Amino acid sequence: MNWIGLSTLIKREVGRFFAVYRQTVLPGLITTALYIAIFGFTLEQRISEIQGVPYTMFILPGLIMMNTLTNATSNTASSMLQMKLLQQLPDLLTAPLSGLEIALAYIIGGAVRGMVNGVLVLLLGVILIGMPINDIFGTLMFIFLVSWAFSSMGLLLGQLAESWDQLAMMQNFFLTPLSFLGGIFYSIQMLPNWAQNLSFINPIYYMINGIRHTILGVSDSKVEVSIIMAIVLTVSFTLASIILMQSGKKIKY
Repeated sequence: MNWIGLSTLIKREVGRFFAVYRQTVLPGLITTALYIAIFGFTLEQRISEIQGVPYTMFILPGLIMMNTLTNATSNTASSMLQMKLLQQLPDLLTAPLSGLEIALAYIIGGAVRGMVNGVLVLLLGVILIGMPINDIFGTLMFIFLVSWAFSSMGLLLGQLAESWDQLAMMQNFFLTPLSFLGGIFYSIQMLPNWAQNLSFINPIYYMINGIRHTILGVSDSKVEVSIIMAIVLTVSFTLASIILMQSGKKIKY
């Protein structure tokens, strides 16, 4: 393991998004505050509570998860695709780094961005609406697992995409719909049976309900199932992104 090369690449990836925090950190906080103001405070006049929890507080865990996975995915996907389009990958591939080390550096960079954004939105919820946290360890664990899993997925998308249009299509037609249909703004118990059954095949549904359980103590699914699903996603996407990186497909021309 080339620890010096690995740590250098990690520092570059982490420093890359911290250097432009106005684009990578602040938008998520502003968007969440707007969701709280518009969806929370406004709709709470009609939907006072769900499962005994005030509506504004109910949607916060989902917003944390959406912000976490979106930022984790975007970081690795955009970084990898940018390297490909600017023809900078050959320089990286000639460095004394294995495919495993390169993949891990990108994944860790994206996971850090996801963690930072998730924790900041969590703090925003505590400050703005006094959101309680029943299990801080479990909450941080879910944020970490989702950050790592979707950072790995972002690396996979970045390697497979050949243009910004392709990357946007993958995100807009896959990631965004699954996020909004995962129960951010509602409980699936409010849906008809056929829609509830469809929710069960949405992996993001389990991520949202897992963190909702650790924060508020309520959930539409068993927390054990959510933990297993988070681990399965993390392992699957990590292995897939590392294997593709080591194979050189879509990155070596």
